[in-house]
Amino acid sequence: MDTSTKPVTQVDPEVLILDEDTRTDLHLFGSSPGAQSLFEFCNRCRTEGGILALRRRMESPWSSAERIRDTQKSLSFILQHRESFTKLPSAYIAKNADRYTRASLPIVRPQNFLEFTFAAFFLWLNHASFYIKIVRGVKVTSRLVLAVRRFASQAPVESMDGELAPLLDEIKALVTRPGLSRIPDPAKGNGFWKNLRIDQAFRTYEKATIRRLLQLVYEIDALVSMAEVTHEHGFVLPQIESGPVRLSATGLIHPLLPNAVANPLQLNQDQRVLFLTGPNMAGKTTYLRAVATALYLAHLGMGVPAQSFHFVPVQCLLTAIAPRDNLTNGISYFRAEALRVKSVAQAVADGYRVVAILDEPFKGTNVKDAFDASLEILKRL
Repeated sequence: MDTSTKPVTQVDPEVLILDEDTRTDLHLFGSSPGAQSLFEFCNRCRTEGGILALRRRMESPWSSAERIRDTQKSLSFILQHRESFTKLPSAYIAKNADRYTRASLPIVRPQNFLEFTFAAFFLWLNHASFYIKIVRGVKVTSRLVLAVRRFASQAPVESMDGELAPLLDEIKALVTRPGLSRIPDPAKGNGFWKNLRIDQAFRTYEKATIRRLLQLVYEIDALVSMAEVTHEHGFVLPQIESGPVRLSATGLIHPLLPNAVANPLQLNQDQRVLFLTGPNMAGKTTYLRAVATALYLAHLGMGVPAQSFHFVPVQCLLTAIAPRDNLTNGISYFRAEALRVKSVAQAVADGYRVVAILDEPFKGTNVKDAFDASLEILKRL
């Protein structure tokens, strides 16, 4: 079904509306052969869970100025204290602790000494191979908890700002829970009974705690990735403004284009429409993608590829750069374009703060009709 026929709705008032057409136009996730998606460009995560956390963020950028600022503060803090974030658990530790907490391994559950001893002996007698896996899981999960505790106890980390502050507070509360507060050094090794007691704590009483610790590590990993990309490419953190919607930028380029030519941008309530003209192959579509991509990155809380970027957050970003027909549903190319324009008009009529980018509207019909239709739409917008 053609996604442009779907109404624009905002499920979460703090999340930017991005429909499937816009995601496709900006190459957010899918990439063609030899081309890189924006997600791949932004992915510097060390952990598999961090990659999933980053994708969730990129699927739902913020529309709230406060949430965007919190992310910006977090990235600024990470860049100021980059060494501290190298102390996070390694990808190996996170992956294997995650696997251990999900594994279907037998657990010695009794607390009573005699019942515990009998159950432990039965496990050793009948499931020796499982015991070896349990020991490995205990060791790697102990290393996870100790690494997270060391990370949270670093002096610079105490002054975390933005999104990071509540994540740190939660980490500190979790590592002091009874089952995690006294973990022996895994390098020294534990006896048979001790390993099974720790395993009991990890997978019976504190399993949800460990799962949550991993999720917090993944969220921080995603933020570190965003900070690294911002630093590596010399992106500038946008200035968030209030009031009526407006955008302004200098030296704006597309992040995925090598040797890009920089351009300015200026849109406000006195100049709400930018009408772009020029010969074929002059870079018009690239400029349109650059504007949409920069605005998208700004709503993520990341830096943008520009010398300066000022914006008032919007609720809806819609693009019609490469409309798609759908012959199965009887939607011609021209009708797909018309439906796309309808989506923009409906979002405006519904009262959303909207930025819409249309590339050569109505090129699916003859020149005169395209001109007349475009002129009428420009007048109304």
